[in-house]
Amino acid sequence: MVYQAAQIKASDHGFLSSDITVRDLLLNRCDVHHVYPKNHLKGEGLSRSQYNQIANFVLAQSEINIAIGDRAPAIYFSELDAQCSSGKKRYGGITSLEALKSNMAANCLPVSLLGDEVPAYEEFLAERRVLMAAKIKQYFKAL
Repeated sequence: MVYQAAQIKASDHGFLSSDITVRDLLLNRCDVHHVYPKNHLKGEGLSRSQYNQIANFVLAQSEINIAIGDRAPAIYFSELDAQCSSGKKRYGGITSLEALKSNMAANCLPVSLLGDEVPAYEEFLAERRVLMAAKIKQYFKAL
């Protein structure tokens, strides 16, 4: 599997946000969103230590986190794809597939989430950890 590291940018936006940067989220108030929602994973029998993995967290605006709720990633990423096709906003302000992929790269989320078969949770964690490590490595190389 080939992974592409996201570039480090001061203007990286929060998960599914088209206008609020991670910096703004950190300085103000943001939610820590579980990419694979906590209650969804609890329903699959996973423990707290399993669903509260750092690789499962993204920073998001409260309204985006609330809108996603406990939906399984296969459901809400499919709805995001439809949002990009129709332009009808349901989760954040992103309405193009290019912008969604860019946001996912900035948040170190694998594009496999947009496929017909969303990866199993453990596979997602492994993919995301590689992307997160690559972004951190790129940041340190730029110092």
